[in-house]
Amino acid sequence: MSPVNLVEVFMDPSKFMEFFPSIVSHARITDPLVNGLNGRNESLVMMYEQLQFMTPAVPTREFSFLRYCRQIDQGMWAIADVSADMQREAHYGAPPPRSRRLPSGCLIADMTNGYSKVTWVEHMEIEDKSPIGPLYRDIVQSGAAFGAHRWVAALHRACERYASSLEVPGVMHGETTGVTAEGRRSMMALSQRMVSSFCGGMTASPQHQWTTMPGAAGNEVCVRVSMNQGSQPGHPNGVVLGAATSVWLPVPADHVFGFLRDENTRTQWDVLCKENSVQPVSRIPNGPNPGNCITLLRAVSSSQTPQGGQATILVLQESCTDASGCSMVVYSPIDIPAANMMMSGADPSGIPLLPSGFAIWPAGVGGGASTSAATPMAAGCIVSVAFQILISSLPSSKLNAESIATVNNLVSTTVQNIKAALNCV
Repeated sequence: MSPVNLVEVFMDPSKFMEFFPSIVSHARITDPLVNGLNGRNESLVMMYEQLQFMTPAVPTREFSFLRYCRQIDQGMWAIADVSADMQREAHYGAPPPRSRRLPSGCLIADMTNGYSKVTWVEHMEIEDKSPIGPLYRDIVQSGAAFGAHRWVAALHRACERYASSLEVPGVMHGETTGVTAEGRRSMMALSQRMVSSFCGGMTASPQHQWTTMPGAAGNEVCVRVSMNQGSQPGHPNGVVLGAATSVWLPVPADHVFGFLRDENTRTQWDVLCKENSVQPVSRIPNGPNPGNCITLLRAVSSSQTPQGGQATILVLQESCTDASGCSMVVYSPIDIPAANMMMSGADPSGIPLLPSGFAIWPAGVGGGASTSAATPMAAGCIVSVAFQILISSLPSSKLNAESIATVNNLVSTTVQNIKAALNCV
């Protein structure tokens, strides 16, 4: 990706969130202080952002800071961030300075042929509002969750995906035939929205309060209710119940990722696909790693519908992994008319999605971050499991205990199924 395009990503909050959905849960420009010369050069803005770890159990980190962009040489750009003084932060409505961004940023150098070299520095001062649970503490405090290595790995993955969106269908190895250029773009756009929605649904910001309750499998389950009255296109109308939990598994992260993304093993954990035959309808690779791909799956039931046909469930799935070892498997059921519209290349922005899925982090024994070569740890990983269920199509409906018990049981059963399949029981 060229430096100019990367600079645009950093200076546009919408593109910034789209490139880093698993890290940035919210970003906005609170004040465009200085307009750039000849594009973004010498732009200065006041920004507000929330950074998240992919579990509701870890609160977001909130920052208000200045972002300055400058072309310092031919083919060389600098993006510099620093939190402003306390009085200025209060003026812009930022939270108390528990989290401050000390001088940070990146250098972006043109390497020709559309490639860039990015050097990243993260320097922040954090006072956590509440204690971080032992399952996540080492990952967060070691920098594995928010450090420069994490940002660079996520950026590289996002650039791979961006480059693949420009590919001609059928050129990349392993792609299922029959996908037109228009269908490919539509499928990638819908999947991008699905992943962003999934990540946004996991955030633990002050605006997204979760309630913690005991799960059937011994893990705490966080639940949250959201309502949509038709004001959000692409979201189903009604009351949506979300639930999430995290568990440490004594299995390498890449093994868990491979298991969860594989349609051949899906029936071992997905309650919707039990007793069904799961087959890929179309697959779009979006990077050299075979784990980075978008797949339209079809689950065909062995039982018959009242009309005499076989019941079919279509599932859109995106799996992705990066150099930090962090991975996601995100999916959402879609109906047949929506799938046909997507494959035809029509605008998919109105297709309603309820994404569920998994976020996977490499971790040592009991959750210790596997980042230090000086302290070898047993291979393991933390898996965050999240589901969203439409409990009523009426926004005025009230939540009841039965709905909470249902989603709690779904989360617990899925965790138990995964443990059993991976011999972790």
